[in-house]
This record gives sequence, C-alpha cells and structure tokens, in this order.
Amino acid sequence: MEIAELLELEHEGWSSLCDGTGADFYGGLMTPDAVMVLAHGLAMDREAVIASLNDAPPWQAYDISDERLVEIDADTAALIYTGRAYRGSEDHFHALMSTVYTRCDGQWRLALYQQTPIPPMG
Repeated sequence: MEIAELLELEHEGWSSLCDGTGADFYGGLMTPDAVMVLAHGLAMDREAVIASLNDAPPWQAYDISDERLVEIDADTAALIYTGRAYRGSEDHFHALMSTVYTRCDGQWRLALYQQTPIPPMG
C-alpha cells in the first residue's frame, strides 16, 4: 500500500474545499455510512457533510505535513497528518487529522475522518 495514493486523495479533497466543489467531491468519496468528526464538536454523516459543504465558504490555501500511514489490512488504512488551512482574515485552522480509507470495488473510499485542533502556541 502506498501512502502517495491516499495522500493524493487528501490533496484532491482540500483542493475541492478551496475551489468550492467539496460537496461533489466528498459526496462521491465517502462511503454511505461514513462519518466526519469535526474540530468544533460535530459528528456528521455523509448527507450532512454534503449539505454543509454546499454552503461553506471556500478555503484560500492549505498545507499538509507530517504524513503517516497506518495499514489496517489490505483494503483499509488510516492516513494521519497535520493540516493547516486559511480562509479570509480568519486565523488559520491547525489540526491533527486522520482519515480512514477502505477499498470498495477497487476504489478508495472515505469511511471516517477526524480532526483534533492544535491550540496556538503562546
């Protein structure tokens, strides 16, 4: 299993959040029972994610670093990384992120995504 394959999906996802196509991208990538556990305390199912992304303002830029892959089995893996994203004049969003992917019919699909905010250093 190659980390590059799953990392490419993460970059495609973040790019979709920057260009306003996140609802379509994640609607196609998430399994029917997938869940996103977000930094602000919400756990959203696939339909809620799609609805929220239809109205979300786009991010201007993002950065992924410290990537690590945890192989669970031949068709399941977790990608863990540090993410930063920027939108307008807001402070940047900085979090540890993990995405669990499962292979369905030969395609990687997102089953679980989770964010843990990293507090500003001060």
